[in-house]
Amino acid sequence: MIISYDNLWKLLIDKRLNKTELAKKTKISTSTITKMSREEPVALTILVRICDYLNCDIGDIVSVRRD
Repeated sequence: MIISYDNLWKLLIDKRLNKTELAKKTKISTSTITKMSREEPVALTILVRICDYLNCDIGDIVSVRRD
């Protein structure tokens, strides 16, 4: 199974934000953003922090794909 953050990247484009701005606003390390870019898992607390900032649900930013 693959964790996909494609919905998050699309949402950032819609809100005219970039990954660096997201990291700063949510106080997430750039290494965590890099993990997400590589479709690696991150802590649920990180996802909740992003959802809180973007005012969305977890399903709006992450999905699970089967190989």
